[in-house]
Amino acid sequence: MGDAPFPTDAPGTGRLPAEVAGFVGRRGELGEIGRLLAAARLVTLTGPGGVGKTRLALRAAAAAQQGFADGARLVELAQLRDPLLLAQSVVDVLDVQDRSERSAAEVLAGYLADRQLLLVLDNCEHLAGPCARLVEELLRAAPGLKVLATSRQPLGLLGEHVCAVPPMRVPDEEQVTGATGLARFEAVKLFEQRAAAVLPGFAVDDANAAAVARLVAALDGLPLAIELAASWLRVLDVQEVLDRLTDRFALLDGRPQAARRTLRDLMDWSYGLCSPPERLLWARVSVFSGGFDLAAAEAVCSGDGIERSELLVLVAGLIDKSVLIRQQGPAGVRYRLLETVREYGARRLADGSTAERRRHRNHFRRLAERAEEHWFGPQQPHWFGLLRADHANLRAALEFCVTEPGEAEAGLAMAGLPRDYWIASGALGEGRQWLSRLLAAAGDAGAARTRAMGLDAWFAVLQGNLAEAEPLLLAHAERAGRLGDEAEAAWALQYRGAAMGFSDQGFESIAVFAEAAARHRALGDLAGLTSALFKQSFGESMVGEAGPALALSREAVAVAEDAGESLLHSYAVFAEGLARWMGGDRPAAAELLRRAIRLKDPFHDRWGLALCVELTFWSAAEESDWDRAAYLLGCLHALWEGLGASLHESVPFMVQVHERYAEQVRTALAPRAFRAAAARGSRLGAEQIVEDILRERAAPSAVGDRGARLTRREAQVAELVAKGMSNKEISAALVISLRTAENHIEHVLTKLGFSSRTQVAVWVARQSALPPAGAQAAPAVPGRSPRSE
Repeated sequence: MGDAPFPTDAPGTGRLPAEVAGFVGRRGELGEIGRLLAAARLVTLTGPGGVGKTRLALRAAAAAQQGFADGARLVELAQLRDPLLLAQSVVDVLDVQDRSERSAAEVLAGYLADRQLLLVLDNCEHLAGPCARLVEELLRAAPGLKVLATSRQPLGLLGEHVCAVPPMRVPDEEQVTGATGLARFEAVKLFEQRAAAVLPGFAVDDANAAAVARLVAALDGLPLAIELAASWLRVLDVQEVLDRLTDRFALLDGRPQAARRTLRDLMDWSYGLCSPPERLLWARVSVFSGGFDLAAAEAVCSGDGIERSELLVLVAGLIDKSVLIRQQGPAGVRYRLLETVREYGARRLADGSTAERRRHRNHFRRLAERAEEHWFGPQQPHWFGLLRADHANLRAALEFCVTEPGEAEAGLAMAGLPRDYWIASGALGEGRQWLSRLLAAAGDAGAARTRAMGLDAWFAVLQGNLAEAEPLLLAHAERAGRLGDEAEAAWALQYRGAAMGFSDQGFESIAVFAEAAARHRALGDLAGLTSALFKQSFGESMVGEAGPALALSREAVAVAEDAGESLLHSYAVFAEGLARWMGGDRPAAAELLRRAIRLKDPFHDRWGLALCVELTFWSAAEESDWDRAAYLLGCLHALWEGLGASLHESVPFMVQVHERYAEQVRTALAPRAFRAAAARGSRLGAEQIVEDILRERAAPSAVGDRGARLTRREAQVAELVAKGMSNKEISAALVISLRTAENHIEHVLTKLGFSSRTQVAVWVARQSALPPAGAQAAPAVPGRSPRSE
C-alpha cells in the first residue's frame, strides 16, 4: 500500500520481494525510471505520502537488478529516527557485520568499493541531509554502485536525477461511459483489485461505474487513499462510501484538492469511522518501530480506555480497516502500520507520546530482562529470535532513554542485556555506540554502569582497538573492585586476559583466564565459567599445550551441554576442535568444527564462523590439498570483508600460523590456479560457505595396529619414513617446515604405539599388503595432492 515498506524475501536481508503485491499499471513511470537508471547513478522518486513511491521503486528495482552483478537491496528507513544509525541500517541490510573500530560508513565504503549493486533507499525525507551525505560518500567510494531513493523531497546532490511520481490516472465525468470505458484507468483497476480483496466477487460494472469513477477522482488518484476507501466496502457499498466522503470534503470550504490534503482528509474520515477504543489503539501503536506482536500491544497499549481482554478484537478491527497490516514471520504473527498511517496516529497521540514511549521502553526492557534470565539454557535461540524480530523496537527504546531526560540509567541497564546479544547479532559497532552514549548521559546507575563499562571495554578489544580498550579495562576493573562487584570483577579478568591474548601475551593470559574461571565457579556463574574455560583452552592451544587445552575445552563443552546452551557451547566445541587439531587428530577436529558451525546456526556469528573456516583452511594446507586451501582462503576473504574487519585485527593470535600456510599455498600453486581457486571462495556468501563446510566429510585415514587413526598427512609422512628419508628430506618433499615434519613423525609414533622409525617402516609394508577396506585406507602417495571428499 502506498509508501509502505514491504516484506523482503528473507527478513533482515533487504532482498527485493519476488513480487510486488497489488501493483497496478505505471508502465510509463517504469520506463522512465529504467532510462534514468541506465544514465545516472542516483535517481530519486519524489511525491507526497501515499502516492505509491515505494511500490514503484520496488518494481523498477526488480526489473533493473539483473544488470547488477551483486543484485539490488532494499533499505527501509521509515521507522528510523536516529541519523547516527543510518549507515548502520544499511550495514544490517547488506549483511555486513561491523566488527572493526571503523565507522559504519567507512565499513560500507570498503565493502561496496568493488561491487556492482543497486541500493534502494526507501522513505528518505525525514533524514534527507544524512541520507544525502551518506549517498555522496558511497557513490564516491564505489563506482559500481547506483542508488534509487524515494523521498517527499529531492536529496539535493549534484548528479541526482529526480522523477516526480504522479497520482494514478482518474476519469473525468465525461469519460464515464460504463465499466468497459473505465478499465483503462489505473486508479479504477486498483480500487477494483483492493475491493475484491475485502469483498470477494466485487467488480466494477455498469451499475456502480459512475460511483467508482467519482470516488477515485475525489481521492485524486492517490493509491493509499484508494486502498483505505476500498477497505470500507466490508460495511458500506460504493455509493455510501462516496456520499460520506463527499459530505466530509464539502465541509472544507474551497480548499484546493492537493494530494497531501486529500490523504489527510481521508485519514480523518477513516479515523472518525473507528470506534473510540480503535482510535485510541491507532494512536498508541504509533510508538512501535518495525512492527509488533500481540503481547507487545497488550503490554504497551492496554489500560486507560482499552481493556486488555478486548485488544485482540480491536487489532482485528484495525486490520479490517487497513490501518494495521498482518504479517507472518519466523517469530509468529506480527503487525505493522504504513508510515503515512503511523504518522497520522502519532499526531493523534500528541501530548501522551512521552508516557506511551515510556511504556514502550518498559515493555522491551522487560523483554531483554527475560531473555537474560533464559539466555544460558535451551531456549537461548528462541529468545535471540524474539530480540532480533524486535531489534527496531529495542533501538527505539534505547533512543528514548538517550534523548529523554532522566531515562539514561534505565537504558544503561537495558543495553547490556543479554551480555552476548550484540556479539550474537554481529553488531559490535552499534552496541558500542549505544553503550558510549548512555554512559555519557547516565549518572552512577550502580551495577548497571559497571556492567556497561565492562562491555564497552570488551567490545573495544573484540574490534582490535587495544589502545582505546586499555583505559576502559582499567576503569571497569577498578570500579568492580571498589564496589565489591565480584561477578563483574571475574568478567574484568576475562576481558583483561583476552586483551593480553590479542597483544601477543598469549602465554601470560592463561593464568588470568584460570583465575577468572575459578571466580566464576565460586559464584556459580556457569556462563562466565564456560567463557573463561574455552578462552583458557584457546591460549593453551596457541602455545602448543594440546593436552591441557583439550581438558579445558571438554569441561567447557560439558558445562554448556548440560545447560542446553548454544552460543558459548559453539565456541567451546571450536576450542576442543582446535585442541584436537594441535594434538594431530585432524578428522576429529574436522567433525568438531562442523558441530560448532551447526550450533552457531541460529545466530549472526560471522566471527565465530570465520574461526571455524580458518582451522579448516589449516587442515587443507596441512594435507597439501592446495586447491581447496586456496578456495578456503577466498572464503575467509569473503567472511572478513563481510565483517568489515581482517584476521590481523580480529584474531591476531592466529595470524602467524595463517600466514605460514598461506605462503605454502601460494608457493605450491601456479599464480593463475591460485587466483581461480581463491576467486571461487571469495564470491560466496556466508550461507554457501557453511553449506560447503557441512557437506565435507572427514578424509579417509590409515588405521594403525592399535586402532589409532592417521590423518592423510601423517600417512604420507609414515610412507616417507618407510623409504628411509630423514626429517629434513621429508620437510622438503612435502613443502613443510622441519618443525612440522618432526611433529608429524612424533604423532605417528605416538598413535601407532611405536618407539622407532623401523617399526613404522614395517607397519607401512604390512598395510600395503592388506586389501583395501572402508575403514583402512592405504597411505596417500607422496607428492600427490589429496582432495577432500
